[in-house]
Amino acid sequence: MADDDTLGTIHALVDEEHRLRAHGEAIDDDDRARLAQIEEQLDQCWDALRRRRAGRDYWGDPGEATAKQVHDYLQ
Repeated sequence: MADDDTLGTIHALVDEEHRLRAHGEAIDDDDRARLAQIEEQLDQCWDALRRRRAGRDYWGDPGEATAKQVHDYLQ
């Protein structure tokens, strides 16, 4: 997944999170479960983005090892 794709996913997840949190204290168990999933997915997306950026910044290329690590992490 390219940086732009990852950032698009992050923005979509944040938008969904804001919609769910706009319900305030009136959210149900399904919304709470979805919020937990969103938080996990956001952590994974930010981690993948940071790893790719670090790969480019320090080694010139994110590299296959980083992509494999991210893939394994997402599984």
